[in-house]
Amino acid sequence: MNQFISGAICMGSALIGLFFLRFWSTTRDRFFLYFSLSFFVEAAHRAWFYWDIGGREDSPYHYLIRLLSYGLILWAIWEKNLPHRKQ
Repeated sequence: MNQFISGAICMGSALIGLFFLRFWSTTRDRFFLYFSLSFFVEAAHRAWFYWDIGGREDSPYHYLIRLLSYGLILWAIWEKNLPHRKQ
């Protein structure tokens, strides 16, 4: 059952990543690119975790990958709210 749920989370993350990638391709706003990358990292993490037979979820590597994923989201929000310079 855990493998099924992990696969569903992987698929959902990849679909959300494609959703944000589509918005990035039309607007060229980096906000959508960072969100897309974040969800692709999460999908790759879930796929890797499924295929890693000897791995445990409490390994520090899993937390570092999630930190990267959530850091991309925070960076996108922070960069979007920066004041723009007038030229």
